[in-house]
Amino acid sequence: MLSERGYGYADVAARKPIDPKLTLFRPGSVSKLFTWTAVMQLVEQGKIDLDADINQYLDFKIPPRDGKPITMRNLMQHTAGFEEQAKGIITENTKAPSFETLLKAWVPERVFAPGTTPAYSNYGASLAGYIVERLSGEPFDAYMEKHIFTPLDMPHSSFRQPLPPELAPLMSKGYRAASDEPGGFEIVGPAPAGSLSSPGEEMAHFMIAHLQGGEYHGQRILSAATAQLMHDSPLTLLPPLNRMELGFFETNINGREVIAHLGDTEYFHTSLHLFMQENVGLYVSFNSLGKEGAAGKLRSALFQDFADRYFPAPRPQSRVDAATAAEHAARMRGNWSNSRNSQSSFLAAVGFIGQIKIGTDAKGELLVPDLVGLNGQPRHWVEIAPFLWLDPDSHERLAAKVVDGKPVRWSIDLLSPFMVFDRVPWYTSSAWLMPLAMASVAALLLTVLSWPITAWVRRRYRAPLALDTPSLRAYRLSKTAALLILVALGLWTLTLMLMLKNNNYLDGRLDGLLWLDEIFGTLVFIGALVAMLWNLRTVWRGRRRWPAKAWSVVLTVAAAAVLWLAIVGRFIAFGTNF
Repeated sequence: MLSERGYGYADVAARKPIDPKLTLFRPGSVSKLFTWTAVMQLVEQGKIDLDADINQYLDFKIPPRDGKPITMRNLMQHTAGFEEQAKGIITENTKAPSFETLLKAWVPERVFAPGTTPAYSNYGASLAGYIVERLSGEPFDAYMEKHIFTPLDMPHSSFRQPLPPELAPLMSKGYRAASDEPGGFEIVGPAPAGSLSSPGEEMAHFMIAHLQGGEYHGQRILSAATAQLMHDSPLTLLPPLNRMELGFFETNINGREVIAHLGDTEYFHTSLHLFMQENVGLYVSFNSLGKEGAAGKLRSALFQDFADRYFPAPRPQSRVDAATAAEHAARMRGNWSNSRNSQSSFLAAVGFIGQIKIGTDAKGELLVPDLVGLNGQPRHWVEIAPFLWLDPDSHERLAAKVVDGKPVRWSIDLLSPFMVFDRVPWYTSSAWLMPLAMASVAALLLTVLSWPITAWVRRRYRAPLALDTPSLRAYRLSKTAALLILVALGLWTLTLMLMLKNNNYLDGRLDGLLWLDEIFGTLVFIGALVAMLWNLRTVWRGRRRWPAKAWSVVLTVAAAAVLWLAIVGRFIAFGTNF
């Protein structure tokens, strides 16, 4: 081991320094590498066939999609096609259900055909851990201790939640920011996907074993052939970007073969990289995200600077001519959705809000506002080959898949092994639906606010509303419908804000509020449009003046827009699985 360092504090208030030999950090999804290693141990023993239907290893059924089952290879390469699952992902509730219970409670919908689309899945990794448990006949935590931690001399590492009493005092505090109060010990719901606690030095033992073909100090966790299979079985879906191996993913740089994994919990943020030919590993873990998400950018910058310092290589000098580059950039314009999303629950609304917009700048060059560099500004993309762009200030590349001259999918090196972006159908694009939504809410809000004001004015000046009984009912119903739409939207906004603010709210404690949102919202969004249509019919059949007629159209359009947004965002649904 060349160097191990601990910077900062494991407990800020107590000024307790970090000890790389003993201080436990939570590496989050880097834990998956241990789960995948366990899978490969069983592959080596002939207990798992990487290309067989995983249902033969389970006591519950994963439904097929397009007649095709899921294989272990699909799980390891995040191409099983599962939609995102968030319920129970992380909580501080020590009585949270086990990962086995969560697996069987709800199987996320398969939204992509197997093997076709990288879509990162904690559920898939947890499923693999369950298969390890079933086929080995050992509890998952115990299997890890016996077959990985013991041979690798990792006595302070554990997947157990909460930690065993003898390890708990070694656990670093976790912080959203160092100036905040520390959080509690995080319980990762899909435990095999992210529940590891381990000190830096012991993570190095694991890295050395993989760098040395599955061996550490005379102890083997994998045969050399199995380790090679795990490290060099790439799935090429979006060349020339980084690819998914079996559990590891590529972070190739400067012409070097590098495999890696990243990991995040609410409080801890980690990266692990292995330079396979150079026999060098780099591991860094933070116990706070820091201001404006600094840790995420720092870990990437540290890796790239490390590679440039010790394994430099010339930068690509090729360039696409300006006219062609401008044409290619123009073809990329539009809204794009992340393959790691949800399509069957209200989390679809998060995906709608989070659509990535690509445009062009004043020079006609590619502009992706959501992809920012270390300076907080959008990256500058230079096209170095057809539909392949490079950020000159880093090693990040962006590439698109082109079909019949039209870009249909793209990603960047950091994400391409497990996440891609596909074009959004026009009817679900936030490019026009978001402005329409804002205008609709403004119209509904203006209607609700003006209702009592105009009523007071009429009473003050003794100018009653001269409407017949049916018209008066329609008038009042339209105002009431506008108010109810705003209340329903307010309830959904409150629910989403709570969940996005704190992962603890993803543990099921808001199920009652979800049911209220769904039942009340469904009735309101549909009923309100009916009410607005009735008001529209009444106004236009009556003798109302043009302002009333025009506003009845505005309200009808607003109600229809909200209903469509509710359908796109899956607010019209029943159930608490997400």
